[in-house]
Amino acid sequence: MQAWLDCRRTKRNTGSALAFEQYVERNLGELYDQLLEGTYKPGRSICFVVTRPKHREVWAADFRDRIVHHLLYNQISPRFHAGFVASSSACIPGRGTLYAATRLAHDVRSVTQNWSRPAWYLKCDLANFFVAIDKHVLFEQLCRRVHEPWWRDLTHLVLFHDPRVDVDVRSPPALLAQVAPHKSLFNAPADTGLPIGNLSSQFFANVFLDALDQFAKHRLQARRYVRYVDDFVLLHESPQWLHQAHQRIAAFLPEQLHARLNPRKTILQPVERGIDFVGHLIKPWRHTTRPRTVRQALHRLETMPPPEIYAASNSYLGLARQAEQSHQDQVAIARALLKRGHAVDGNLTRIFRRRIAT
Repeated sequence: MQAWLDCRRTKRNTGSALAFEQYVERNLGELYDQLLEGTYKPGRSICFVVTRPKHREVWAADFRDRIVHHLLYNQISPRFHAGFVASSSACIPGRGTLYAATRLAHDVRSVTQNWSRPAWYLKCDLANFFVAIDKHVLFEQLCRRVHEPWWRDLTHLVLFHDPRVDVDVRSPPALLAQVAPHKSLFNAPADTGLPIGNLSSQFFANVFLDALDQFAKHRLQARRYVRYVDDFVLLHESPQWLHQAHQRIAAFLPEQLHARLNPRKTILQPVERGIDFVGHLIKPWRHTTRPRTVRQALHRLETMPPPEIYAASNSYLGLARQAEQSHQDQVAIARALLKRGHAVDGNLTRIFRRRIAT
């Protein structure tokens, strides 16, 4: 019941959620019986392509299966969250993009002694992260803290379910072809890759990279390290130390996790040039929203269909107000919304729906 309530909080108006809720008591009872009897099998997934910020596949499990994901997450996630390092974020209660950006800004002020001394940063991310995750390695990590046989079996069932076996592709072939082949789950080897879009995948990804967090904090002795999903930043006074850390991480990932860094997204440079991280730009005495994100927001708000403006604009205003020095960005977004006929509150934090004349 709690898993259903958690699941419907953000998916209540989807077709599968409405169909399930029409006979919710019967459906929950049947799902409960199937789980206890061991006859539960995941159903059909939906696959579609999003185009921003880049072409990417998104996989949506059936609402019934999402309830099972929440059930599993509610049961086993607290024991993993308790062991995660404080500098890891994403799919952890209270640790979203704002938490990651704020922590990085704090670490930057610390290593530079409030911008009074030079320091360097190393920014990396993993190549084809979700598509390249080795499920056998991940299952071993999960089993270290999931000891109950029933919950371990359910973890195995959710993790090793291949959504490609039964899938409803909602995007046209031409759009699906725009996804880079090496980033498509359709091209991943067996027992490799997690579907982007499910709560279970986000949680499993955090468990998978906890090994990297522990290596950075305890083996590298990195005092200032922040990770959000597969993007991570290390700060240090010495670029030579960061270079050695990069070499050790590049050797650790394929050996222990069968993963590798993306060389095209590895950056080593002074912090005074600015750190672009989780949609924020951290520069000396300034913490702003990424300029490219603001430009894209303004362009979208000028051209998107009217029914989509309300949700998108509140999302952009929410992102802009996270940064400490992004007032001008909020003003620019508000002006774009005024031109489209919407009213904006005085604090530039939200807009109001347009009243339709009757």
